[in-house]
Amino acid sequence: MAIVQVVQWDDSLNSNDILAWRYVDRKNPAKSDELGNWTQLVVRETQEAILFKDGQALDLFGPGRHTLSTNNIPMLGRLINLATGGQSAFKAGVWFVNKVNILDVKWGTQNPILLRDPEYQIPIYVRAFGQFGIRVAESRQFVLKLSGNKSSITRDEIASYFKGLILSRMGDMIATYIARKNVNIFEISAYLEDMSNEAVEKLRPEFSLYGIEPLNFYFGSVNVDDTDEGVKKLKSAMAERATMNVMGYSYQQKRSFDVMESAAKNEGGSSLLGAGVGLGAGMGMGGAFGNMAAQMGQYINPQGVNPNPPSAPTAQAGSSVCPSCGQAVPAGAKFCMNCGAKLVCPGCGNPIVPGAKFCMNCGQKL
Repeated sequence: MAIVQVVQWDDSLNSNDILAWRYVDRKNPAKSDELGNWTQLVVRETQEAILFKDGQALDLFGPGRHTLSTNNIPMLGRLINLATGGQSAFKAGVWFVNKVNILDVKWGTQNPILLRDPEYQIPIYVRAFGQFGIRVAESRQFVLKLSGNKSSITRDEIASYFKGLILSRMGDMIATYIARKNVNIFEISAYLEDMSNEAVEKLRPEFSLYGIEPLNFYFGSVNVDDTDEGVKKLKSAMAERATMNVMGYSYQQKRSFDVMESAAKNEGGSSLLGAGVGLGAGMGMGGAFGNMAAQMGQYINPQGVNPNPPSAPTAQAGSSVCPSCGQAVPAGAKFCMNCGAKLVCPGCGNPIVPGAKFCMNCGQKL
């Protein structure tokens, strides 16, 4: 053993990958934990060193050169009587903790997260990935909680340790944003910055238990597999909804179109029944298309006046006109098939005259 032993960080170690390292004497590894009196402990900037005795963390040393003697390590002095002369040794290990900011720790979903779309209730598998930054805030707590019997702690190990926690918290956050913001998975990219800021605060209490401070947390992407059946169904439903919005009809009216189309294709004895169903649905749809045509006619010339305004609907033989929307309805009907308005007086049951505010038979207010 040299007269003056120097204990310091090994330059061959990558300080961007190693967060903590247990000192090993490369020339004589078996003597790594035998430190002589007046040993020189060199701690560099962004580092801290912890002296261990029998698994117990004793004194903590910051950047600088430290001489290991009872004057500088009072906690050790209570356990060991250091001899003088520089030749005697005592059993003690040294851990160096790297406190540099590590900003590119990767995270991602190895298995997709199953979520349900809030509008269509279609289950889909979601994938997410990104990176986060950390630094060691409490060296003693960090080494005691995570070192075990290892000789070093790497950032890849940290990412592995907290993988389950991160994926659980991020899965809950994605589901919460989808439900709270009422957005589908294809629109959630607009909220990635807000989610990133919130994720740091959600993870801070969990990381602090191990002496780690989260510096930032980023969502690189939240996406889905386009070949997944749930994603295909969701895209199909969204496309159909967009088409109905452009055309100006509802899902119920769309179903009426389907009924009429099926009735037109029917043959044989069932065609009469199908035609009757289709006719009823078609009568309900007539008003909707009549209104659309009238509205479109208002934009024929720049003055907003239709040179050929559509004539007011007239009742055919055996039918009447709805007093609410003006559409023709079958005689004897109590409700309009187009807008659902009542066609008879709720007091006496007699037909309502179009435009009347009171029933001409019983005086009931309409």
